[in-house]
Amino acid sequence: EERYQEIIKETSNFIKKVGYNPKHVPFVPISGFNGDNMIDASPNCPWYKGWEKETKAKATGKTLLEAIDAIDPPSRPTDKPLRLPLQDVYKIGGIGTVPVGRVETGIIKAGMVVTFAPAGVTTEVKSVEMHHEQLVEGVPGDNVG
Repeated sequence: EERYQEIIKETSNFIKKVGYNPKHVPFVPISGFNGDNMIDASPNCPWYKGWEKETKAKATGKTLLEAIDAIDPPSRPTDKPLRLPLQDVYKIGGIGTVPVGRVETGIIKAGMVVTFAPAGVTTEVKSVEMHHEQLVEGVPGDNVG
């Protein structure tokens, strides 16, 4: 318990220095080796009463899994212009050139005309796929090709 409190204090100071509020971060004492407080509350930490996170919606829990489930999803701006930084470009025989990347903002759909910067190359999107499955549209967070 003493070491846990020391870790909270040190980590909270670091979190403040990098611009975050420690009250938004749940602290959970865990043991991956023994499985303590990973999925189920552990009887090995009777002093641990649980975590509390103060964000838009207040959240509480006792385990790491509950803390992960309480993470607020990031905003996905679909109303902004398309930004899709390319990670790679594949040339596939019979299919053509397949640029691959993660949609950061906007939406990409088959039939759209897109321009690649900084080269200024313009082309039409023939299809949008993620993990070998065709999509109607790619939205922010999707890794598409």
